[in-house]
Amino acid sequence: MTGAEIAEGEVADRAAADGIVADAMVAAAADIMADTVGTAEGAERCNSDSCFARIAGGRSQSILLAELETAPERTAIFETATLLSLAAAVLSLSLFAWIAETFSNPHTQAFDLSIRVSIHQHASAGVTRVMIAFSRLGEPGVAIGATLALSLLLLLRWYRAALWMVVSLVGAALLNASLKFAFHRPRPLAFFGPQPDSFSFPSGHALVCACFYGMLAGLVADRIPSVYWRILIWALSLVVIAGVGLSRIYLGVHYPSDVIAGYLAAAVWISILIALDRLWLRRRD
Repeated sequence: MTGAEIAEGEVADRAAADGIVADAMVAAAADIMADTVGTAEGAERCNSDSCFARIAGGRSQSILLAELETAPERTAIFETATLLSLAAAVLSLSLFAWIAETFSNPHTQAFDLSIRVSIHQHASAGVTRVMIAFSRLGEPGVAIGATLALSLLLLLRWYRAALWMVVSLVGAALLNASLKFAFHRPRPLAFFGPQPDSFSFPSGHALVCACFYGMLAGLVADRIPSVYWRILIWALSLVVIAGVGLSRIYLGVHYPSDVIAGYLAAAVWISILIALDRLWLRRRD
């Protein structure tokens, strides 16, 4: 046998082997379709290259989805978020304690008085209406907004988000009542509107609004892929929170240190909730 004949024989053997492999792959595809459809007709329909390609493509997509679903979580990010939240809670608590210890200090009282006088000098009928509107975003705005938000979250079946919303609001209300009772700081004389009969430190409007609008912005923004809308949601939330705090100083029903302390108390509470949420997600995964 010549070399050319040997080479031709090897080529023929290779082609036959490739044909056997191809036939086996098509037969396997036919078996899959037959199992799926449950009839011999399904197997006959699958005896084609196009059917085999569809099945192979579907299997590759399923494998890809499985890999994405079972991909390990980036625990470093969760750990960083947890540590940052705890650090923010400690820092906010330290600042709150410092303000609580010094609000009777002459320097703090001078600071409060200078800010109140400076803001009151810019009073006008139009600004007063705007500040009253911002103040109402705290009360009754939070009660109305929380009812609507919880109803919507439950309709969307975002049960975890609804749970955190309830926890944040209940905790904020209890924290506000406890702190006011603990410090017993009298209210300043109001510039506009009636004189509130509750204690002044910290500002309940600032505390509760920061918890509600901040938590709401975080829950919604976390579920929106668009960076533009995330930034817009957070910007609106910060404007409302800052506006409510400023309105309480403008109306004269709170000292500036009350509002700052309210924000710090909210930061402590929300930071603790974020840390607990990260730890819960990490343990669940």
